[in-house]
Amino acid sequence: MARIAVGGFQHETNTFAPQRATWADFERADAWPGFVRGPELIDAVEGFNIPIAGAVKTLQELGHDLVPLCWCSAPPSSYVERHAYETVAGAMLEDLAAAGSLDGIYLDLHGAMVAEHHEDGEGELLRRIRALVGDRMPIVTSLDYHTNMTPEMVRHATAMVGYRTYPHIDMAKTGGRAAQLLDRLLKDRRPLYKAYRQIDFLIPLVWQCTLAEPAKGIFELIDDIEQGSRRGGGSNRGLPGGSHNQGIVSITHTPGFPPADVRECGPALVVYGLDRDAAEAAADRIAAVIRDREAQFAGKLYTPDEAVTEALRIAAHATKPVMLADIQDNPGAGGTSDTVGLLRALIAHRYAGETPVEADWRIMRLGTGRFTGTGPMYGGAKFQIGPMALVTDEASGVSAVLASKRIQANDKEMFRHVGVEPAQVPILGLKSTVHFRADFQPIAEAILCVNSPGAHVSDPAELSYSHLRPGIRLRPMGPTRA
Repeated sequence: MARIAVGGFQHETNTFAPQRATWADFERADAWPGFVRGPELIDAVEGFNIPIAGAVKTLQELGHDLVPLCWCSAPPSSYVERHAYETVAGAMLEDLAAAGSLDGIYLDLHGAMVAEHHEDGEGELLRRIRALVGDRMPIVTSLDYHTNMTPEMVRHATAMVGYRTYPHIDMAKTGGRAAQLLDRLLKDRRPLYKAYRQIDFLIPLVWQCTLAEPAKGIFELIDDIEQGSRRGGGSNRGLPGGSHNQGIVSITHTPGFPPADVRECGPALVVYGLDRDAAEAAADRIAAVIRDREAQFAGKLYTPDEAVTEALRIAAHATKPVMLADIQDNPGAGGTSDTVGLLRALIAHRYAGETPVEADWRIMRLGTGRFTGTGPMYGGAKFQIGPMALVTDEASGVSAVLASKRIQANDKEMFRHVGVEPAQVPILGLKSTVHFRADFQPIAEAILCVNSPGAHVSDPAELSYSHLRPGIRLRPMGPTRA
């Protein structure tokens, strides 16, 4: 039995968004628990589809003694304020210093955190922890799919294990995989070789979905390489010039979070192996496949008017709802979740601009904002998103569901809480980019991605980067950063 410290610090930073992440944002609960520290952490995260819950469960099943640090997350937004970052990082370092003898550390990190005073939030946190515990302590982290993986993160973590689904239905599972890897490192006591690669183009979030190509095939390939190594060989499916994959322990590929004006923004991967040549070869092959499929990261985006016109055409003969994804006002990517471009188009096509929608809104139903999620991503989540309301414009018949806190619309219970059954709505607009697909795609007649105004600018080439490294293309097959 090993003595393992567990904790986490989660934030996805859209540096172009208008609002910053304060300490209060990390303190309060929404769909996930609020800031929690010490022994109460273990019970606080139980049952949630978040990485630390999966890690804690797995480590306990493996018989390890857990030393809880702190865990918290805040909704995606702009920079994490210095006070918030230092409060959480300080608590984690303080508790590690007081923990006594440890055998290993597990951390639930996002991988795209930017603080006011540190461009690489996770890399800086790992640097501080490594300085405290020394070079020999195994540190394994879980990472979000949208990590902007930096050399500093790779250097200071013994290993990092990323999600493989977008929508993120495997968050707790990923924490469990990270825990299993930490357990293996503690038992084997063998060093891992790290082969790190960065990809030279940014991928818009809307085209990173693993339910479709090319991301679907890329992650199938990564699974195949890992499984092949465990079998002692492995297939060459999709691998140019490859032999078998013996010696590969773990692979993490993160397609990146484009709305982050930092040097290392973009897709990357790291292969961990017991054999240097095998790890380097696998990293080269996966990177080559991603680059070969660059042009496939594309699809149709609609203006609000185009989307509503097409939705009305489809809905006239449909038996299921037509979904309109308001991808640029996605609060899950730093959007404010209050722009009305799509709503205005639904009410009346002839209107333009982004002024508030003025109408005779009738309040149809109120809700407390306290309910339990049931979808693949938020299942078991104890929502606390403040008072909610269902309102209807009497002239057009268009309704809107309002909540007090910003929250991505990716669980059907958000609508049911105020009396709306999503499967019975002919046209349903959702402030989400991809996550909604996990719970809503099965009931959709069609899904249209709408480029309505919002703080999450879908096309990275439209963003004014100042710190992004030169030579990277700003979108697949797009212009190059000078």
